[in-house]
Amino acid sequence: MTAIAEPTSQGTAQGARTLQNFIGGRWVDSSGTDTLPVYNPATEEVLAHVPLSNADDVAAAGRAAREAFKEWSEVPVPERVQSLYRLRTALLDDREALVRQISTENGKIYADAAGEYRRGIEVVEFAIGMPSLIAGYNVETVSRGIDTMLERYPLGVGAAITPFNFPFMVPLWTLPIAIAAGNAFILKPSERTPLSAELIVRLCQEAGIPDGVVNLVHGAADAVQGICADPNIDAVSFVGSARVARIVYEACGRNGKRVQALGGAKNHIIVMPDAVIDRSVENLSESAFGNAGQRCLAGSVMTVVGDAKDTVLPRVVERAEGIRLGFGLDEGVEMGPVIRPDARERIHSLIQQGLDGGAEMLRDGRTAVPDRGFFVGPTVIGIQPDSVLASEELFGPVLSVLKADTIDQAIELMNTSNEYGNAASIFTSSGKAAREFRRGTPAGMIGINVGVAAPVAVFPFSGHRNSFFGDLHVTGRDGVDFFTRKKTTTTRWF
Repeated sequence: MTAIAEPTSQGTAQGARTLQNFIGGRWVDSSGTDTLPVYNPATEEVLAHVPLSNADDVAAAGRAAREAFKEWSEVPVPERVQSLYRLRTALLDDREALVRQISTENGKIYADAAGEYRRGIEVVEFAIGMPSLIAGYNVETVSRGIDTMLERYPLGVGAAITPFNFPFMVPLWTLPIAIAAGNAFILKPSERTPLSAELIVRLCQEAGIPDGVVNLVHGAADAVQGICADPNIDAVSFVGSARVARIVYEACGRNGKRVQALGGAKNHIIVMPDAVIDRSVENLSESAFGNAGQRCLAGSVMTVVGDAKDTVLPRVVERAEGIRLGFGLDEGVEMGPVIRPDARERIHSLIQQGLDGGAEMLRDGRTAVPDRGFFVGPTVIGIQPDSVLASEELFGPVLSVLKADTIDQAIELMNTSNEYGNAASIFTSSGKAAREFRRGTPAGMIGINVGVAAPVAVFPFSGHRNSFFGDLHVTGRDGVDFFTRKKTTTTRWF
């Protein structure tokens, strides 16, 4: 087993350490000189300082990964999978530290952090099945005396650029699949939440994954640009805003890289008059306000059809008023903060734009918040289809409400009010309505009486329209296809 090299701490005025990159099996200082503070967004405490690495750091990681790939790709698949068994064990053994780290750097409550942890482990377990997932196939006698077979090979070096809102789960969407398939890997976590990624990489080391197979480069825009341009990187997986997803998609395309770029979302939830009220309100509220609305599957627009405006909507407002805010590790807290002050101010600004455009405030969460931390309280606001709140992704605990007379009208509002197609849900007791909804929405992930339609790891995480740029999605068989290349061999013996 590889010895663990502890990251060194560089002193700062606040006493928090400056993080290091992990390249070729060594913890090394970034060549960039600037840093950003990493906050606990619930307390405003500085947890660490993250270096803003540049193209030189990315190039060093690319070279290390390319060199490691030569040997790692020749390791038999069952042996590669043994490394994932050990990684899974290490992740399970450190569960409490990982969950608390997720909560501390992101702000989400303990239960949400534990849920994220479980979903990350799921992908490791899926990737452990790589011996069957990577299998090819053959057809004998495609012509007289001729046979053809298909084989999958590792692609080379993959890189992932991951967001702040799921600092543990999203890195694990790609890392275990990539390395189990025989690739080397570079992780560039969000500069706002890099600490969970550091723990993952340390546990990869503990699991005996060879030097250079997994690398970590901290940073922001310069590091992203370096990844998109580096010639040693063959494939890039990105999760972030739609604007940056498009930039990454186009930059990687120009440089001949395989790319999957997951962008923003504006997810609609339709509530029919026959919805089971208590369960629907519970699920709706969790969808809108869980993780402070900072997830790409959050239900951000609720369309109440017919009498649902009188039965469900008042209960959702009541639930929003009762949600307790605070530090996610404190007992009884039900919702944490948003990630940074600039996120809070953007949410406030968009709410005000909506009000200026004629929206009706049903529950204002902008004021009744803790004195410290970057909080926005649960907000419910009635809007018209042309409101900025119907089209713009807020990434906060704001539920906008539309009214419709029929399901056809509700589906039309959903399909025409925004440019995204990530997820959509319906709450109903009618199979007919559910079928009509499923077939009529352009979203890639559908929930029927499910507020957060997140598929388990065996399925692809599959947004459409401006929620995704690329062909192959993350996780599931799409994830395996993304990190492998196919060869066909046609054989005739004389």
